[in-house]
Amino acid sequence: VTKPTAAMLEAARNCAVGDDVFGEDPTVVALEQRIARLTGKEAGLFCASATMTNQLAIRCHLTQPPHSILCDKRAHIYKYECGGAAFHSQASTTAIMPRNGVHLTAEEIEANLVEEDVHTAPTRLISLENTLNGVIFPWDELSDIHQLARQRSIPLHLDGARLWNASVATGISLQAYGTLFDSISLCISKGMGCPIGSVLVGTKPFIERARWFRKLFGGGWRQAGILASMGLVALEDYGERMALDHLHASQLAEACARHQLACQLPVHTNMLFLDTGARSAAKLAAHLQQHHRILTMPMSRSILRMVVHHQISKQDIDHVIATLPTALSALDADPTEAHNDHEDDDDARAANGTSTAYYYRI
Repeated sequence: VTKPTAAMLEAARNCAVGDDVFGEDPTVVALEQRIARLTGKEAGLFCASATMTNQLAIRCHLTQPPHSILCDKRAHIYKYECGGAAFHSQASTTAIMPRNGVHLTAEEIEANLVEEDVHTAPTRLISLENTLNGVIFPWDELSDIHQLARQRSIPLHLDGARLWNASVATGISLQAYGTLFDSISLCISKGMGCPIGSVLVGTKPFIERARWFRKLFGGGWRQAGILASMGLVALEDYGERMALDHLHASQLAEACARHQLACQLPVHTNMLFLDTGARSAAKLAAHLQQHHRILTMPMSRSILRMVVHHQISKQDIDHVIATLPTALSALDADPTEAHNDHEDDDDARAANGTSTAYYYRI
């Protein structure tokens, strides 16, 4: 729901463009080179979405089936990319729910690697996500997983759609993160505020292969510099903007806790997953939207997701905080708002009338 800033629109209006299918759009090339340098990689490829950059990475890392990918059970590539790994790469997936409920460990990954056997699809790729549900993957654990992957000669991909947030929050540079992974997908939408786009980075041969598959997937585009120009603008000041988003999210989490709305996961960056307890998350979301113009996303019967972005001001945060007691009291006072144990996850999402992942004061 973020909208391009005035500076982004101005850049789009004045940028130089060309045919990106032939690598002739100078603004696209500038964005690809800039993000490649930031991550310490040789080359980059600008695509329409992080789903595409993830799936391209998977397809390029994997060659001949049978093969499998190991990832977190909550990972975007496993839950929200339409079974793309199976469709595009003929890969099965070993999806693990972390025992600590927060992040995978090297020990868990090693225990779940599919070994070489005539009956199996061996693990040929490990894919991690940082941040995942707004939670930052600990650096030491990433380093241990990197060492394990190297020992086993298994490539390591990072879904870094929100890696910008992790870097800002920890002070760990994108280049440092880049040393641990063979490929990284970085989204310039979401917290970066651009309307569309994601960049895949890796070695030059890897990106050349990805460019070929992008065309095969129908992802070749022409004057994409109009979109890439906005990404170049976003790179200029994202650190300051995201730090403010993180502050706003922590303030909101503290206010929610005062009203017995505990966060299911640590609030490291700009995302909150609130446990609504006996209340229906879908009905709370509907009430907030209909009566207070606050957009949220119910994730299950009792989990409500809120995401802060750069167009959410301190005044908007104050509005949400001031609204919470009224909204919760209204639900508690109305017996029809009680939690419905027969409501499934799809109903919970549909009840909000929107698939957006953000809340926004309209």
